[in-house]
Amino acid sequence: MRDYEELSAFLGEWGPFQRLVFFLLSASIVPNGFNGISTVFLAGVPEHHCALPPGANLSSAWANASLPRELRGGRDVPSRCRRYRLAELANFSARGLRPGTDVDLARLPQERCLDGWEYSRDIYHRTIVTQWNLVCDDDWKAPLTTSLFFVGVLIGSFVSGQLSDRFGRKTILFATMAVQTGFSFVQIFSTSWEMFTILFLIVGMGQISNYVVAFILGTEILGKSVRIIFSTLGVCIFFAIGYMLLPLFAYFIRDWRMLLLALTVPGLFCVPLWWVIPESPRWLITQRRFQEAEVIIRKAAKMNGITAPDVLFDPVEMQDLNLQQQQTSDLFDLFKNRNIATITVMSLLLWMLTSVGYFGLSLSTPNLHGDAYINCFLSAVIEVPAYVIAWLLLRTLPRRYSIAGTLFLGGGVVLFIQLVPTSLHILSVILVMLGKFGITSAFSMLYVYTAELYPTIVRNMAVGATSMSSRVGSIIAPYFVYLGAYDRFLPYILMGSLTVLIGIVTLFLPESYGNPLPENLDQMLKVKCFKTRQQNSNMRNLKEAQENHEIDHPVMIKAVHVHVS
Repeated sequence: MRDYEELSAFLGEWGPFQRLVFFLLSASIVPNGFNGISTVFLAGVPEHHCALPPGANLSSAWANASLPRELRGGRDVPSRCRRYRLAELANFSARGLRPGTDVDLARLPQERCLDGWEYSRDIYHRTIVTQWNLVCDDDWKAPLTTSLFFVGVLIGSFVSGQLSDRFGRKTILFATMAVQTGFSFVQIFSTSWEMFTILFLIVGMGQISNYVVAFILGTEILGKSVRIIFSTLGVCIFFAIGYMLLPLFAYFIRDWRMLLLALTVPGLFCVPLWWVIPESPRWLITQRRFQEAEVIIRKAAKMNGITAPDVLFDPVEMQDLNLQQQQTSDLFDLFKNRNIATITVMSLLLWMLTSVGYFGLSLSTPNLHGDAYINCFLSAVIEVPAYVIAWLLLRTLPRRYSIAGTLFLGGGVVLFIQLVPTSLHILSVILVMLGKFGITSAFSMLYVYTAELYPTIVRNMAVGATSMSSRVGSIIAPYFVYLGAYDRFLPYILMGSLTVLIGIVTLFLPESYGNPLPENLDQMLKVKCFKTRQQNSNMRNLKEAQENHEIDHPVMIKAVHVHVS
């Protein structure tokens, strides 16, 4: 039977039907840009210090001197988590002693913040950190909230990939969007950190999951020339638009509940798309649902002003295909043989380590010098040229070299940050943005590359599994940022080194540029190192045969060379 590319060639590449699918699927990605990095502001940590009880019997001098001094970021600042014991200070205040003159503060006993904290409202008015005091002994809870969100995304990526292969792309796309929007709204009414975090995990299950399914749906409907534009300038650009809107919303709405409400509302505009976005005809064909696929194809032809052939599916081909056992797949097919298993393992590592760099740099923007809102906006804006470059590279250059080159750029620049003097804050910010540019370019190309490596029957499962691996990277990324509290350069050293390493590994994956999408597992490309080894082995056998006069006819030698190549 003809494949879908040949079957639908009469529709053209860029008619009204393709444009509608392109822009609607891309628009459905905008809310993902909100939720993915929203913890930057929802869990923002303002400056804080120990609060004094309302009835503290202290003079103004002793109240001002109640906080010990400590070095933080090279500056002498008041302690965030300790104060001098108030009973001692009240005694000195009652006796009229002066701090620093009559009493040596360095010798005074200290205690924890027993009466809570006072938070600066210069940047954030209220976040979940100030709501539930996620500081000092509980400061581990804020990065854990972000990590558990990505745990939810990991679970969702794994489940949605298999479900969409079984129940359809469209159904799972809207189901995951409903989960993301619905539970995000419920999250507004959280009464504790535990409740907020559990709901955030569920929101994560629907977050990148619908991104993956939307990408697969567009990839399978759109033609080859439009597929690359959709994967880079389509879904990625619209994700960046949502990302850019996040700091704008956060700048004007500085209360976490109202901000979360504002970020949830756009998801409701995706509901009418159910009646417009079609199911994937390619997937319907693999499920033997030919009539449904034909209805969609004929509607597309009518929308494009093209007369469809009288017969789309040859009855003889359909009968032969129906007599065959329907091909099913499961996760183990991604490890069916040595070649496929090697491609899968290398792809999982590639996605995971690229994700560490991407989310590590994205989540660290509040820690950069300057305004947190501007830094976050710049981090989002830099993604637009990154996606444009990714699109140009995918059009003209092999996939492996494009991805490896951008990873080398991003990782190398991030490694260079440690050599920048602390006084050159602007240069550090520029290098971080350049590193984000390189890693974002590579990240956006991974979807296209992975989809081209795997056949239709497991394509969504493969992209879902590799996306699940990237969630492992995003889960640990907040703790890479957290390491900056001990050494400001340590996160960049780790992220840069891992990014360069995985760039080297990418060079050993097979090249999909210029090849048709595989329809079954047997059509998958070979890993480069295995192929070379096999070729060398065949050439050695040929040489030995010639030396032993087993092959001495020029035509036979030529035939063997053709077979080897």
